[in-house]
Amino acid sequence: MKVSVKMNGAKLRQLSKDQIKAAKMTGEQMLHEIVTEAVIPFDTGQLQNVQTYVDDSKAKGGTISIVHDTPYAARLYFHPEYNFDTTVNANARGEWWDEWLNGSKKSRPRKLFKQFMRKLTGG
Repeated sequence: MKVSVKMNGAKLRQLSKDQIKAAKMTGEQMLHEIVTEAVIPFDTGQLQNVQTYVDDSKAKGGTISIVHDTPYAARLYFHPEYNFDTTVNANARGEWWDEWLNGSKKSRPRKLFKQFMRKLTGG
């Protein structure tokens, strides 16, 4: 028995590009969802609307990060005992990513990635 395998280089390169694009889309969607959930503490809006962004600089290696780029973000995040103002963001709290890291939404990024890959690859 003789088996011959031919790799389609163009298709493989496109698949790699689609994976990177799907990862970036997943990061953007995750940021959109966390903002929509209104869980980030909101005073002036700086933390949520200016200092939080998707860092896709390592997307080729498979890493997408959502960054809160301000010195006080960690203080707010790691102190859920603070009395957060819920006037603008009704669900504002510390540890606002916990639901996506350890809770019921833990599988959400993976599901989004799969969904975006299907869309991009026609599968």
